[in-house]
Amino acid sequence: MPDSQPRPPEGATADTTALLLRGARLADGRTVDVSVSGGRIEAVGTAGSLTAPGSRAAAASRIELDGYLLLPAPAEPHAHSDTALTADAGPGPATTGPAPDVQRRATEAALLQLGHGATALRSHIRIGDVQGLGAMEAVLQARRSLRGLTDLTTVAVPRLLTGVAGADGLAMLRDAVKMGATVVGGCPDLDPDPTGYTEAVLEVAAEHGCAVDLHTEGDDPARLARLAAMSGGLRPGVAIGPCGGLSLLPHDTAARAAGRLAAAGVTVICQPQGGCGGVESRGTAPVRLLRSAGVRVAAGSGALRDLANPVGRGDPLEAAYLLASQSGLRPDDAYSAVSSAPRDAMGLPEVRVEAGFPAELLAVRGEQLSGVLSLAYSRIVIHRGRVVARTNAVREYCDSTAPGALELPRQGRVDPGP
Repeated sequence: MPDSQPRPPEGATADTTALLLRGARLADGRTVDVSVSGGRIEAVGTAGSLTAPGSRAAAASRIELDGYLLLPAPAEPHAHSDTALTADAGPGPATTGPAPDVQRRATEAALLQLGHGATALRSHIRIGDVQGLGAMEAVLQARRSLRGLTDLTTVAVPRLLTGVAGADGLAMLRDAVKMGATVVGGCPDLDPDPTGYTEAVLEVAAEHGCAVDLHTEGDDPARLARLAAMSGGLRPGVAIGPCGGLSLLPHDTAARAAGRLAAAGVTVICQPQGGCGGVESRGTAPVRLLRSAGVRVAAGSGALRDLANPVGRGDPLEAAYLLASQSGLRPDDAYSAVSSAPRDAMGLPEVRVEAGFPAELLAVRGEQLSGVLSLAYSRIVIHRGRVVARTNAVREYCDSTAPGALELPRQGRVDPGP
């Protein structure tokens, strides 16, 4: 099904024009009208209650949402914009290409994810080695061009931070923060001194007031425990993921590691769609075990059509579907893992379909959350109070009474939903 995506105007800003969403169904079963103004939800009322003559909502632009489920918009907590859409290029250092190419791919990937509903995106960008800070600068330029369509933040990811070789990486990490990266991270397991790497990341985070987002497979419970203990209590927050290795550990060992993560107050960002590592290291964190231990769990997409995952979709609803179908979460908990949980982990304001909350919304054709997670293509995405993306899908059934002949349509139906 083709997506219909807007192109980002340079320097675009949020449109504060009033908007009235009519006849939307909420996850709790109510049918409501929602008025939006100034980028926030102004009022939520029963269908038809907000259109009194002379009211601001009566004069607002209207969107009919009969047949749609209205939800808080998803957020994408773990993307890789610098390598996105490079699968067809074959092996090679994709991020060392021309900066305009990295910027173009980062923009296109963000728009794809926006079309799925993600109005906020956190992207991990590699720095150092051959690419230096070129990929970071290109993605920051993409962020500027996407302003008003989606919120893109970047995580600076150095390869080494300890020893003689790590000195350059540490200097470059500080330079990346000065350029505009608001999160620091990386993979401590790839450094000869994982503890020293983590200490360096936490030091830079403390210096600049940055959030921390670290990669780890979590298959070494002792190392994971140290990582959690070192990160515990850091503000404004720490995320660790994908922790897929926890699923390979004996239950009791994994449960103890989950307890340490909960005590440290970190968020685990799992990647049910395939992750961003090699095939041999993939696995999905034991989500139910982590949640039962009190760990906040969010779900991210990871790779998007690069060598790590050449068929990645970057669709938060697919991630929620997998959490429900494979990890056994209830549909509402699965959707929270791609909406409220990542927003919290990313330091973004909470979103509810209630007056006073930010107008970050996703309307999906369907009547119930379980059906929407199973199959939903038609979507309307609202960011800062204005429609920024639409995807429409039509299914048509053929008349097969005459062999070899197609008569379209016998009956057309908008959206091949449940």
